[in-house]
Amino acid sequence: MSMHSDQVNPDSNENPEIHDNENQANQLIDQFFSDEGVTIPADFRSGFVAIVGRPNVGKSTLMNHLLGQKLSITSRKPQTTRHKIVGIDSREKSQAVFVDTPGMHKKEVRAINKMMNRAAHSALRDVNLVLFVVDAQKWTQNDELVMEKLKNAEMPVILVINKLDTFENKNEALPLIRERAKLMNFAEIVPVSALRGANLDHLRDTIEKYLPFQPPLYSMDQITDRSERFLASEIIREKIMRQLGEELPYDLTVQIESFKTEEETISEKTGRLKPACTYIDATIFVERAGQKAIVIGEKGAKLKRIGMEARTDMEKMFEQKIMLTLWVKVKGGWSDDERALKSLGYSDI
Repeated sequence: MSMHSDQVNPDSNENPEIHDNENQANQLIDQFFSDEGVTIPADFRSGFVAIVGRPNVGKSTLMNHLLGQKLSITSRKPQTTRHKIVGIDSREKSQAVFVDTPGMHKKEVRAINKMMNRAAHSALRDVNLVLFVVDAQKWTQNDELVMEKLKNAEMPVILVINKLDTFENKNEALPLIRERAKLMNFAEIVPVSALRGANLDHLRDTIEKYLPFQPPLYSMDQITDRSERFLASEIIREKIMRQLGEELPYDLTVQIESFKTEEETISEKTGRLKPACTYIDATIFVERAGQKAIVIGEKGAKLKRIGMEARTDMEKMFEQKIMLTLWVKVKGGWSDDERALKSLGYSDI
C-alpha cells in the first residue's frame, strides 16, 4: 500500500522525525554539490570567448579588467603572453570563459615563436565568440594578419578598439570607428580603454548577448583552469620583465621545481597557531651566462627585488603566506629547441 509523505504508518516503529532529518540532510548535500547552492536560471548563457590580436595591444590587460583581478601577466614589451590563459567571468545570468592568447605575428624565427602562433591560431577553434583587439592609434601588418585569419571565422567577431583614452575627444574617435567598420563584417564594434576600465560594462553586456543558452561550463566561483604552479611561474616571469625592462630579451623562462603547502597547525612547543604557508622553489632559465648576471644583479639585488615583488603578488592571489626561493640557471638554446620547450612546459601552448 502506498502512502503520501505526510501520512504516518501507525504500525511502523520508525520515528517520522528521523525521516525529516534524513530528507533535510539529503537536500543540504544536493545543494552543496550543485555549485554550493547557486540557482542557475533557465535562460543562463555560457561559452568560450577568444581574445586575439597582434602583440602588445592590451589583450591581457583587457582580460584582467574583465575578470576584476590579475590573472594574465602584463608588460610594456610585446609578446609577454606565451600560453593560452583561461579566465572565467561568472555573472548572474552568464559565464564567459576567456582565452587570452599570445599575440599573432609574422616573424616565426624561433621554435617558441612558432609555438606561440600555433597557440593563438588554435584558440579560434571551438569558441563561441572572438574579441579582436586593436590599438586605436596604430594599424600594422600583424593586425592585417589577424584580420585575414578571422574573415572566414564561423563565429561572431567583436572588434574591440582599445586605448581610446589616447584621443582627446569623441569627435577624433568617430572617423576611426567608421574606418575600422569597413574592414570586415564585425558583429559589433566596442571602443574601450582596458587600462582605465572604461566601457567594459558595455563590453560584458555585448559579450553576453552572443553566448549560447546553456548551463555554466565551470563552477561559478572558479576564475581559471590553470594550476597554482603555472600562475606562480607567470607572476615570477612578469616581475622579471618589469624589473629588467629592455635589459633582457625574451630568452628566459621560469620552471616551478617544488610547490608544497603546509596547512595551519598548532605548535606543540608553544601552543600557538602556525598559519598555513606554501613553499615554492623556482628556477629561472636563461640562454647565456651574461643574461644570468643581469637577472641576479649586483650582489643579488635584482633577483631579491624580483622575489619580493613576486611573493607579494602570490600572497594576494593565493591568500596565504608564501616562502619563495629563486635560482638562475643557463640552458643554452632552449627557446629554439622544441624538445627543450616541451620539457619546460610549453607543450600545451
